[in-house]
Amino acid sequence: MARAHRHKDRRAGRRGREKPRRPLRTALLVGLSLAVLTGAGAGWAYLRLGGNIDTFGADGLSDHRPSSAALGQNVLVIGSDSRSGENSSLGGGEGEVGRSDTAFLLHVYADGKHAVAVSIPRDTLVEIPACKLPDGSWTEPRRQAMFNAAFSVGETPEGNPACTQNTVEKLTGLRVDHTVVVDFQGFAALTEAVGGVRICLPADIHQGDLDPNRATPGKRVFRKGVQEVQGQAALDYVRLRHGVGDGSDIGRIKRQQAFVGALVKKVREDGLTPTRLLPLADAATRSLTVDPGLGSADRLISFAMSLKNVELDDTRFVTVPWRYEGARVAVVQPEADALWAALRADRPLDEPETGGGKGKDKDKGEEDAEEEEVDGAGIAVAVANGTTVTGLAARAAEALSAHGFTVTGTSTAAEQGGTATVVHHGPADRAAAATTARLFPGAKLAASPDPGVRVTVGQEYADAPSPGPSPKPSKAPGEDARSAADDICSDLSYG
Repeated sequence: MARAHRHKDRRAGRRGREKPRRPLRTALLVGLSLAVLTGAGAGWAYLRLGGNIDTFGADGLSDHRPSSAALGQNVLVIGSDSRSGENSSLGGGEGEVGRSDTAFLLHVYADGKHAVAVSIPRDTLVEIPACKLPDGSWTEPRRQAMFNAAFSVGETPEGNPACTQNTVEKLTGLRVDHTVVVDFQGFAALTEAVGGVRICLPADIHQGDLDPNRATPGKRVFRKGVQEVQGQAALDYVRLRHGVGDGSDIGRIKRQQAFVGALVKKVREDGLTPTRLLPLADAATRSLTVDPGLGSADRLISFAMSLKNVELDDTRFVTVPWRYEGARVAVVQPEADALWAALRADRPLDEPETGGGKGKDKDKGEEDAEEEEVDGAGIAVAVANGTTVTGLAARAAEALSAHGFTVTGTSTAAEQGGTATVVHHGPADRAAAATTARLFPGAKLAASPDPGVRVTVGQEYADAPSPGPSPKPSKAPGEDARSAADDICSDLSYG
């Protein structure tokens, strides 16, 4: 009892001393997430971590989300470049509105031994779907908008994580299981807690490289070559754009991915022991704002256990396939679709499409899964048009038949105007429904007491390009991937 009271007093005192926590831009988002999650998986951290965690409301998530039937788990880690509150001392711009600058979608494979972090550049042109505003109303969808604008919807200091999650799900067709927001102040403490992280620079970096508006180069900030950074210096490094390579945000992402790998490597080299990990986990969770699904120590620890067996060689980093479109970034197809398809199938990025995913047990006689060529043999499906677009049910029926499904009939749905495609299924037909949903990106599964599988196609299917011969990607999704074990001096920029 006395020990419990002492712990309670210490925790109360710590809360009284805490500075306000606000989300702020960081490109190290997935590294911090990986580090805290790998370090939080032990009972000794339970009470301490539980006192640190903040959550955001999930009432702004879309009603039309991708199916949750996919293998593995997906964690979206995002941040804001607002310099409001205590974080203003870290430098950078001004303003009270939380603005997303960089984001990673972390896919943890079902085998618990592999993970891929996909960077989404801030200037990527995407569709931002309807998002909830602070007054409870919802925005209209926006096409060809910059990805970082989603986090600013509502113009609040804490940003809009739910809107960013909606945007990522729309872009990828992957259901996001958890979302994490990170701030700079906590990240600085994290890099200090691990005793610094090794970086590598191809040239000396001066003050003018950190601030391009400066009239003179100023003092040298970083020397050429390998060195360790922590705290403010670590923040300066991950924000650095100019003076290295082509000076682009895309080039900076390459260095950020290398830093993330070095951070994960440092944590593992130091040893996953309570003495070493408690300061790290404490610093990291102080910087996190998470969805309600991770909003307690036991939930965070449970998810952490799913990462403890991911080795350095199996922690990989890629950037969504891209090209410049003026001053913005456009997603390149069909390469991007091939990347999302591999993750939906829980398939390694360097494995051919005909291979089984990491979570599949071939000893049980399962056939190798093909994401692009869905096999509907033996599955009967009824199709209904849930829109006012003429011929949409027939179009869906043709696509189903081409993949071996048996279409039992087409009709017009009783209610029209739905956005997402919904695959209804009986109690024993969930697996068949999940296979059917793979032909309709973004489709939602819905249980029904009636047996069988029924597809109601929505406006999203009407807006999608008509099916035809699918062009083949020019390269495999994982061709440009790096791992946490790679040389920190290799492949650090473009140009």
